[in-house]
Amino acid sequence: MERSLKFRTFNQFASSHAFPNLLIPLLILLVFVVAACSASAPDSPPPKVALNEVSPSMMPPDSVKSPESQKASPTVTKPPTANLTQPPAVDPTPSPVTSVSEFPDSSDYIWRPITKGFSSPVGVFSAGDDSDRLFVIEQAGVINILYNNEVSPKPFLDIRDRVESIGYEQGLLGLAFHPEFSVNGYFYINYTGSYGQTVISRFQANPNDLNLADPDSEAYIMQIEQPFANHNGGMLAFGPDGYLYIGLGDGGSGDDPLNNGQSLETHLGKILRIDINSGDPYAIPQDNPFVDGSVPEIWAYGLRNPWRFAFDRLTGDLFIGDVGQNQWEEIDYLPADHSGTANFGWNYYEGSHQFSNSPPPEIDFIEPVAEYGHDLGCSVTGGVVYRGENLPEWQGIYLYGDFCSGGVWGLLQNPQGNWVARLMFENVGRITSFGEDNAGEVYLVDQGGTIFMLDRK
Repeated sequence: MERSLKFRTFNQFASSHAFPNLLIPLLILLVFVVAACSASAPDSPPPKVALNEVSPSMMPPDSVKSPESQKASPTVTKPPTANLTQPPAVDPTPSPVTSVSEFPDSSDYIWRPITKGFSSPVGVFSAGDDSDRLFVIEQAGVINILYNNEVSPKPFLDIRDRVESIGYEQGLLGLAFHPEFSVNGYFYINYTGSYGQTVISRFQANPNDLNLADPDSEAYIMQIEQPFANHNGGMLAFGPDGYLYIGLGDGGSGDDPLNNGQSLETHLGKILRIDINSGDPYAIPQDNPFVDGSVPEIWAYGLRNPWRFAFDRLTGDLFIGDVGQNQWEEIDYLPADHSGTANFGWNYYEGSHQFSNSPPPEIDFIEPVAEYGHDLGCSVTGGVVYRGENLPEWQGIYLYGDFCSGGVWGLLQNPQGNWVARLMFENVGRITSFGEDNAGEVYLVDQGGTIFMLDRK
């Protein structure tokens, strides 16, 4: 991969009673019979989970606008420029990192279907609360709970009344749970509003039952006008720093006609980084690279449509799947210790290949760590780094796929520090997303309605 310009390359009932002696053998026999029946009984609905005791320091400010006071409109919400927050303290002692240096034999593994029947699912997420629940989002505006491979009879959230999903790339697109969800019940979603605008909102689960969210608890965080119906991005994720990261595409159409990817005057074509625990409705982390600019939320730019990105839960490194235009799909990377600007090149470049006019020579770009041509697919779906315990042979491998071909690749760094990608599985499905459970096991979402889990044959 070569370009003519300079690049920076970044390598979780029984009560006691007294019985007559003659009844003891019968009791023992009864206990064994009950135990055997319980073991074969079907899975029950998700256990009722309630909020833990709330600490005021963990609650976002009450001054966040409610839907009644901040009606949806095609305008951009900006915070006061004085709302700056200091970056959190970082533990100077790094955790030991374990990652394999070579790929396993993929023929020994399978994407095992665990449930099906969803309607256009586009994501699977864990709340990070040790409840062993997974949350599956459907594009039309529904979030379902998956527990013990069974779908809860009641949806966690249904907001189809306010989600615009007519466009192929519109709808309910992203979900992220507050790091203290078990305490405050807060979670955040990214969806397309009635004007076609991107809406970032906070909702709250029922304090007495975290299996149910209150659809009337919506508090708008940000609304961003979209000039076209495609390239909306959609991903939300909390980073290891506790800040919320938001992925936005370049606004759509084709070839980035408004040059949003390289413009620092728009939220489009960017990954944004905001502090939702401070400010009204949020604050700007003081170490954002353009904190003094007109769009201080910008964390990274030069992106076409970063549909899915993920942080390595062990290292904090960021992997971004950026959907290409005509010829190239790419995976971008930022190490956890990255600071300063991050320009991934669009629309000067598609992948590592020049796309439009030559950029000024002083611009510094970050080259993708992996790319593939449209002979192997047509729309990259960014994935996750495997950090589970069941498959140690996959430890540290980043898995990503292609929506069109159904191929799944693995990406790792070899002992020399070079990035190596390999096609590991073919024709898995129309891959819309990957996800992790609390234990780090990896799941794959097929648009046809099935959720798969990476498993040993």
